[in-house]
Amino acid sequence: MNFYVQRAVLDAGVKILFAAVYDIDNHGEDPNWAVYRDQRLQELYEEYKDLDIHTDPILEGFNLLHDKTGVKRRKNIPASENLIKLLKKNQGMFFINQAVDIYNLISLESKLALGAHNIDRVDGDFTLRFTDGSERFVPIGQTEPIPVAPHEYSYCDDANEVLCRLEIRQVEKTKVDEDAQNICYIVQGNEATPDALLYDTAQRIVKLTTRYCGGSGKIIIPTVKE
Repeated sequence: MNFYVQRAVLDAGVKILFAAVYDIDNHGEDPNWAVYRDQRLQELYEEYKDLDIHTDPILEGFNLLHDKTGVKRRKNIPASENLIKLLKKNQGMFFINQAVDIYNLISLESKLALGAHNIDRVDGDFTLRFTDGSERFVPIGQTEPIPVAPHEYSYCDDANEVLCRLEIRQVEKTKVDEDAQNICYIVQGNEATPDALLYDTAQRIVKLTTRYCGGSGKIIIPTVKE
């Protein structure tokens, strides 16, 4: 599998890296992870409980990116902003599975938009590009496709299926469940994101995933396509 990004998406202000981990065991929850997770969530709750999201340059950077690409703010809350709102509301985070839990926590820490996909369910290559409206999109939890708006930056495979709409909504096709063994992570920022933060976040995903799920991993810089 190859990873690509359309130059026009980069020109719009999206910053992107991928991380991949292979041969993991995603069953159960490591008790050491649970202790660490709960401690970090409490620390992050204290850090964010009085945060005005629109004054934070990275979080607001996703909204500005949406403005720039014609995406309406009200119905399209960026992924990291939504996680912080849920943390502030619930003072915690719902456990889904080990790998998903890891990237959700790292998203909270970094404020970047992260996502995970089962590599074995991707058809062909993985490309971040603008949609043209012809793509098939079946969000997580649904069984039927819904219409895709043109000119939204989205992650697609060679079967013309959206794997993640913007940095907001992932899909049923490549969702990471306990049986997933090979995973690619999206690590997305915006114009306010330092390049070092993007790389350090990808590195942290590989480190924590392999520590608690086993396997091996690497950071992937996507090839730019015109």
